[in-house]
Amino acid sequence: MQDQSIGAVLTAARQSAGLTVAQVSAATNIRETIIHRMEQDDYGQCGGDFYARGHIRAVARAVGLDPESTVHLFDQQHGGAPEPVAASAVFQADRKINVPERRGPNWTAALGVALAIVMVFGMMRVLGGASDQVRTADVRAASAKPSVPPNTPITETPRPRAAKKGMVTLRIKANRSSYVNVRDAEGRKLFAGTLKAGKTSTWRAEGKVNVLIADAGAVSVQVNGKKVTSLGEAGESVRRSFGPPKTQAR
Repeated sequence: MQDQSIGAVLTAARQSAGLTVAQVSAATNIRETIIHRMEQDDYGQCGGDFYARGHIRAVARAVGLDPESTVHLFDQQHGGAPEPVAASAVFQADRKINVPERRGPNWTAALGVALAIVMVFGMMRVLGGASDQVRTADVRAASAKPSVPPNTPITETPRPRAAKKGMVTLRIKANRSSYVNVRDAEGRKLFAGTLKAGKTSTWRAEGKVNVLIADAGAVSVQVNGKKVTSLGEAGESVRRSFGPPKTQAR
Protein backbone atom coordinates (compact mmCIF):
# COMPACT_ATOMS: atom_id res chain seq x y z
CA MET A 1 0.00 0.00 0.00
CA GLN A 2 2.92 2.35 0.72
CA ASP A 3 4.16 1.97 -2.90
CA GLN A 4 0.87 3.38 -4.19
CA SER A 5 -0.22 7.00 -4.11
CA ILE A 6 -3.17 8.04 -1.96
CA GLY A 7 -5.31 8.60 -5.04
CA ALA A 8 -4.60 5.10 -6.35
CA VAL A 9 -5.36 3.56 -2.94
CA LEU A 10 -8.71 5.38 -2.64
CA THR A 11 -9.68 4.49 -6.23
CA ALA A 12 -8.88 0.80 -5.76
CA ALA A 13 -10.77 0.61 -2.46
CA ARG A 14 -13.83 2.35 -3.93
CA GLN A 15 -13.93 0.02 -6.94
CA SER A 16 -13.42 -3.02 -4.70
CA ALA A 17 -16.40 -1.93 -2.58
CA GLY A 18 -18.52 -1.58 -5.73
CA LEU A 19 -19.14 2.14 -5.16
CA THR A 20 -19.35 4.99 -7.64
CA VAL A 21 -17.95 8.46 -7.02
CA ALA A 22 -21.53 9.73 -6.70
CA GLN A 23 -22.27 7.19 -3.96
CA VAL A 24 -19.11 8.13 -2.03
CA SER A 25 -20.07 11.80 -2.41
CA ALA A 26 -23.53 11.08 -0.96
CA ALA A 27 -22.01 9.19 1.98
CA THR A 28 -19.38 11.86 2.82
CA ASN A 29 -21.04 15.15 1.68
CA ILE A 30 -17.88 15.90 -0.36
CA ARG A 31 -18.40 17.19 -3.92
CA GLU A 32 -17.81 14.70 -6.73
CA THR A 33 -15.30 17.02 -8.45
CA ILE A 34 -13.13 17.06 -5.32
CA ILE A 35 -13.25 13.25 -5.03
CA HIS A 36 -12.22 12.92 -8.71
CA ARG A 37 -9.27 15.28 -8.08
CA MET A 38 -8.27 13.39 -4.90
CA GLU A 39 -8.16 10.11 -6.84
CA GLN A 40 -5.75 11.89 -9.23
CA ASP A 41 -3.62 13.06 -6.25
CA ASP A 42 -4.71 16.68 -6.79
CA TYR A 43 -5.65 18.26 -3.43
CA GLY A 44 -5.72 21.88 -4.56
CA GLN A 45 -9.51 22.15 -4.20
CA CYS A 46 -9.44 20.77 -0.63
CA GLY A 47 -8.36 24.13 0.82
CA GLY A 48 -4.96 23.13 2.19
CA ASP A 49 -3.37 20.08 3.85
CA PHE A 50 -5.51 20.42 6.99
CA TYR A 51 -8.79 20.06 5.07
CA ALA A 52 -7.24 17.52 2.67
CA ARG A 53 -6.48 15.24 5.63
CA GLY A 54 -10.11 15.52 6.77
CA HIS A 55 -11.41 14.69 3.27
CA ILE A 56 -9.06 11.68 3.02
CA ARG A 57 -10.22 10.43 6.43
CA ALA A 58 -13.92 10.67 5.40
CA VAL A 59 -13.47 9.01 1.98
CA ALA A 60 -11.30 6.22 3.46
CA ARG A 61 -14.00 5.46 6.02
CA ALA A 62 -16.69 5.37 3.30
CA VAL A 63 -14.81 2.89 1.09
CA GLY A 64 -13.84 0.56 3.96
CA LEU A 65 -10.23 1.64 4.62
CA ASP A 66 -8.73 2.47 8.00
CA PRO A 67 -8.94 6.31 8.17
CA GLU A 68 -5.93 6.89 10.43
CA SER A 69 -3.62 4.59 8.44
CA THR A 70 -4.62 6.30 5.20
CA VAL A 71 -3.97 9.78 6.63
CA HIS A 72 -0.61 8.57 7.99
CA LEU A 73 0.34 7.41 4.48
CA PHE A 74 -0.69 10.83 3.12
CA ASP A 75 1.57 12.53 5.69
CA GLN A 76 4.50 10.31 4.69
CA GLN A 77 4.03 11.12 1.02
CA HIS A 78 3.57 14.86 1.58
CA GLY A 79 6.33 15.74 4.03
CA GLY A 80 4.80 14.65 7.33
CA ALA A 81 2.03 16.00 9.55
CA PRO A 82 1.77 19.80 10.08
CA GLU A 83 4.28 20.97 12.70
CA PRO A 84 2.83 22.36 15.97
CA VAL A 85 3.04 26.09 16.51
CA ALA A 86 5.58 27.07 19.18
CA ALA A 87 4.15 28.90 22.17
CA SER A 88 6.79 31.63 21.84
CA ALA A 89 5.40 32.50 18.41
CA VAL A 90 1.99 33.23 19.90
CA PHE A 91 2.78 34.71 23.31
CA GLN A 92 5.28 37.53 23.99
CA ALA A 93 6.71 36.43 27.33
CA ASP A 94 9.27 39.25 27.53
CA ARG A 95 6.74 42.02 27.14
CA LYS A 96 6.48 44.23 30.24
CA ILE A 97 3.06 44.93 31.69
CA ASN A 98 2.53 48.19 33.47
CA VAL A 99 0.51 47.75 36.64
CA PRO A 100 -0.85 50.95 38.20
CA GLU A 101 0.30 51.59 41.75
CA ARG A 102 -2.27 51.18 44.50
CA ARG A 103 -2.89 54.10 46.74
CA GLY A 104 -3.45 53.69 50.45
CA PRO A 105 -7.03 53.85 51.77
CA ASN A 106 -8.43 57.17 52.95
CA TRP A 107 -8.88 56.29 56.66
CA THR A 108 -10.27 59.70 57.57
CA ALA A 109 -13.20 59.43 55.17
CA ALA A 110 -13.85 55.81 56.16
CA LEU A 111 -13.94 56.71 59.87
CA GLY A 112 -16.42 59.53 59.21
CA VAL A 113 -18.76 57.23 57.29
CA ALA A 114 -18.60 54.59 60.06
CA LEU A 115 -19.52 57.15 62.77
CA ALA A 116 -22.46 58.39 60.68
CA ILE A 117 -23.78 54.83 60.28
CA VAL A 118 -23.53 54.19 64.04
CA MET A 119 -25.46 57.39 64.83
CA VAL A 120 -28.24 56.60 62.35
CA PHE A 121 -28.53 53.03 63.63
CA GLY A 122 -28.80 54.26 67.24
CA MET A 123 -31.58 56.73 66.39
CA MET A 124 -33.53 54.01 64.57
CA ARG A 125 -33.28 51.73 67.61
CA VAL A 126 -34.60 54.44 69.94
CA LEU A 127 -37.46 55.53 67.68
CA GLY A 128 -38.48 52.06 66.58
CA GLY A 129 -38.44 50.29 69.98
CA ALA A 130 -42.12 50.74 70.74
CA SER A 131 -43.29 49.76 67.29
CA ASP A 132 -41.14 46.60 67.41
CA GLN A 133 -43.00 45.42 70.52
CA VAL A 134 -46.37 45.85 68.77
CA ARG A 135 -45.13 44.01 65.68
CA THR A 136 -43.80 41.13 67.80
CA ALA A 137 -47.20 40.64 69.44
CA ASP A 138 -48.95 40.66 66.06
CA VAL A 139 -46.55 38.10 64.69
CA ARG A 140 -47.08 35.76 67.66
CA ALA A 141 -50.86 36.02 67.32
CA ALA A 142 -50.71 35.29 63.62
CA SER A 143 -48.40 32.32 64.09
CA ALA A 144 -50.80 30.77 66.63
CA LYS A 145 -53.40 30.23 63.87
CA PRO A 146 -52.77 27.10 61.83
CA SER A 147 -52.40 27.85 58.14
CA VAL A 148 -53.75 24.41 57.24
CA PRO A 149 -56.71 22.79 59.05
CA PRO A 150 -55.71 19.70 61.05
CA ASN A 151 -56.07 16.27 59.48
CA THR A 152 -56.25 17.81 55.99
CA PRO A 153 -54.55 15.49 53.48
CA ILE A 154 -51.93 17.10 51.29
CA THR A 155 -52.14 15.98 47.68
CA GLU A 156 -49.32 16.29 45.20
CA THR A 157 -49.94 16.99 41.54
CA PRO A 158 -48.70 13.97 39.60
CA ARG A 159 -45.90 14.77 37.16
CA PRO A 160 -46.42 13.63 33.59
CA ARG A 161 -44.08 10.84 32.61
CA ALA A 162 -42.06 11.17 29.47
CA ALA A 163 -43.33 8.86 26.78
CA LYS A 164 -40.85 6.08 26.08
CA LYS A 165 -39.85 5.81 22.45
CA GLY A 166 -40.40 2.49 20.74
CA MET A 167 -37.59 0.29 19.49
CA VAL A 168 -36.83 -0.21 15.79
CA THR A 169 -35.31 -3.47 14.54
CA LEU A 170 -33.57 -3.31 11.13
CA ARG A 171 -32.36 -6.49 9.39
CA ILE A 172 -30.40 -6.36 6.10
CA LYS A 173 -29.30 -9.37 4.04
CA ALA A 174 -26.74 -8.76 1.29
CA ASN A 175 -27.47 -10.76 -1.87
CA ARG A 176 -24.51 -8.92 -3.42
CA SER A 177 -21.83 -6.85 -1.70
CA SER A 178 -23.03 -3.28 -1.08
CA TYR A 179 -22.00 -0.28 1.00
CA VAL A 180 -24.40 0.32 3.94
CA ASN A 181 -24.51 3.18 6.45
CA VAL A 182 -26.85 2.84 9.49
CA ARG A 183 -27.42 5.60 12.07
CA ASP A 184 -29.87 6.09 14.96
CA ALA A 185 -32.25 9.01 15.58
CA GLU A 186 -29.46 11.07 17.21
CA GLY A 187 -27.12 10.57 14.24
CA ARG A 188 -24.87 8.07 16.05
CA LYS A 189 -23.25 5.55 13.69
CA LEU A 190 -24.40 1.95 14.15
CA PHE A 191 -22.58 0.63 11.07
CA ALA A 192 -20.72 2.02 8.05
CA GLY A 193 -18.97 -0.20 5.54
CA THR A 194 -19.41 -2.86 2.90
CA LEU A 195 -21.86 -5.65 3.75
CA LYS A 196 -20.41 -8.72 2.02
CA ALA A 197 -22.56 -10.97 -0.18
CA GLY A 198 -24.42 -13.62 1.81
CA LYS A 199 -24.03 -11.80 5.13
CA THR A 200 -27.01 -10.75 7.29
CA SER A 201 -26.80 -8.06 9.99
CA THR A 202 -29.37 -6.77 12.49
CA TRP A 203 -29.45 -3.44 14.37
CA ARG A 204 -31.81 -2.13 17.07
CA ALA A 205 -32.27 1.53 18.00
CA GLU A 206 -34.74 3.68 19.88
CA GLY A 207 -37.11 6.02 18.05
CA LYS A 208 -35.85 5.84 14.45
CA VAL A 209 -33.20 4.26 12.19
CA ASN A 210 -31.71 6.10 9.18
CA VAL A 211 -30.04 3.96 6.51
CA LEU A 212 -28.06 4.67 3.31
CA ILE A 213 -27.71 1.78 0.84
CA ALA A 214 -25.39 2.22 -2.13
CA ASP A 215 -27.03 -0.56 -4.21
CA ALA A 216 -30.71 -0.94 -3.35
CA GLY A 217 -31.12 -4.00 -5.58
CA ALA A 218 -28.34 -5.89 -3.83
CA VAL A 219 -30.00 -6.26 -0.41
CA SER A 220 -33.17 -7.49 1.28
CA VAL A 221 -34.50 -5.36 4.14
CA GLN A 222 -36.81 -6.20 7.04
CA VAL A 223 -38.08 -3.63 9.55
CA ASN A 224 -39.70 -4.85 12.77
CA GLY A 225 -40.07 -8.32 11.22
CA LYS A 226 -41.80 -7.08 8.03
CA LYS A 227 -40.13 -7.19 4.61
CA VAL A 228 -39.66 -3.83 2.88
CA THR A 229 -40.73 -3.94 -0.76
CA SER A 230 -39.88 -1.54 -3.60
CA LEU A 231 -36.71 -0.33 -1.89
CA GLY A 232 -35.02 0.63 -5.18
CA GLU A 233 -33.51 -0.56 -8.43
CA ALA A 234 -30.17 -2.31 -8.91
CA GLY A 235 -27.29 0.16 -8.66
CA GLU A 236 -29.56 2.86 -7.17
CA SER A 237 -28.36 4.66 -4.03
CA VAL A 238 -31.25 5.18 -1.58
CA ARG A 239 -31.80 6.74 1.84
CA ARG A 240 -34.62 5.56 4.10
CA SER A 241 -35.83 6.25 7.64
CA PHE A 242 -37.77 3.64 9.62
CA GLY A 243 -39.71 4.06 12.87
CA PRO A 244 -41.10 1.69 15.52
CA PRO A 245 -44.22 -0.38 14.81
CA LYS A 246 -47.47 1.51 15.31
CA THR A 247 -49.46 0.40 18.35
CA GLN A 248 -53.09 -0.44 17.73
CA ALA A 249 -55.70 1.46 19.78
CA ARG A 250 -57.55 -0.72 22.29
